[in-house]
Amino acid sequence: MLKDIFASLPYNRPAPRGPVEYIVAGLGNPGTKYENTRHNAGFIAMDVLAKRCNVRIDRLQFKALTAETMIQGHRVLLMKPETFMNLSGEAVTQAMRFYKIPPEHTIILFDDISLEPGQLRIRRKGSAGTHNGMRNIIALSNSQLFPRVRLGVGAKPEAWDLADWVLSRFTQQENEQLQKAAEHAAEAVELIVNDQIDEAMNRFNKVMTQ
Repeated sequence: MLKDIFASLPYNRPAPRGPVEYIVAGLGNPGTKYENTRHNAGFIAMDVLAKRCNVRIDRLQFKALTAETMIQGHRVLLMKPETFMNLSGEAVTQAMRFYKIPPEHTIILFDDISLEPGQLRIRRKGSAGTHNGMRNIIALSNSQLFPRVRLGVGAKPEAWDLADWVLSRFTQQENEQLQKAAEHAAEAVELIVNDQIDEAMNRFNKVMTQ
């Protein structure tokens, strides 16, 4: 009984200090219909990061669920946009304008069909490729200078439609691989916030979990 009572209490959140210096946004689609789908890998990684920070991403603002926390001595806004994937930029750029955060301090986590589950690809900047969420962020901000952590979700089988594939769920083995990759993604975010993106790339790019 006591365990249940304590489980229902809010997390013990550290009080953030100073102005927000970084934004970390994980991309996905809101609602139970899309939970644990391939397109929601960014949300899954954000939940792991929030757990490491001992916060809940549950405050509605900037068209997103948010939380503020401290990472490596920096005040950081964590975001899970509620706009659906294709309009992710509406939430992200609204927060960027409010806090005056440049793209270089806005870290985006999202799914990548060119990587197998368990693999990461971290980049300092670049184009959106085929990812509509990242494409919308770049279009609305007019910048490609976003550090990003891409989480592999597996290539589309030949017989599948792409939209159906990214909205499908992981197998048990793939889910285990993704959870490990999400842990690595959270560690990578901590390094990036600490101005160690090269270290993050060297440590985690294309590492395959077993």
